[in-house]
Amino acid sequence: MKRAGRKRQRGNTLVEFALVTVFLVPLLFGTVNVGMNITRAMKVTQISRDAGHMFARYVDFSLTANKQLIVHLGSGLGMTLNGGPGRVTLSQIMYVGTAECTAGGLTVAQCTNLNWPVIVKRIVIGNTALAASSFGTPNPGLIDSQGNVADYLREGSARATNFNSLLALQPGEYAYVAEAYFQSPVYDFLSSRTGTALYARTIF
Repeated sequence: MKRAGRKRQRGNTLVEFALVTVFLVPLLFGTVNVGMNITRAMKVTQISRDAGHMFARYVDFSLTANKQLIVHLGSGLGMTLNGGPGRVTLSQIMYVGTAECTAGGLTVAQCTNLNWPVIVKRIVIGNTALAASSFGTPNPGLIDSQGNVADYLREGSARATNFNSLLALQPGEYAYVAEAYFQSPVYDFLSSRTGTALYARTIF
């Protein structure tokens, strides 16, 4: 009878262990998943900060050699110069005042972007097919090989939408913005979520 009792206890222990494992295994994998994504989020933030810092110090990111600096920062996340799961968007934004319209040879009536923040320079590094900037996208036909945006005093697509709510510039003032967007497959644990990504923004 003692031997039979021990067998029943071992059987009960196995059943209990199986029941607990159903909850513990997903919890373990979920914890690892969150930890990996926190690490990726820190990398994305650092890429945004470093790119914005260099951009604000007038590093010319229209040059391939300088773009490779950003690619190197994002290499651990699979980023390439023109592809991969990441995109870094650099924008120089200016608030248009009357003096800027006059300097551009326009009257107040002609200067349709008066009292608007506008994108005067835009450079994209990485996968251009990924999510665009949170502040709008100038017409590609207006952007030259150095990233300069033409006719930003009148072109509606050059307006930096939603920017005033973040930073109120004075007429003639500039802001340098770096946005890093990276797809995050570790979020898609067991295909529970799709299309997830990490986003970081730095403004100088």
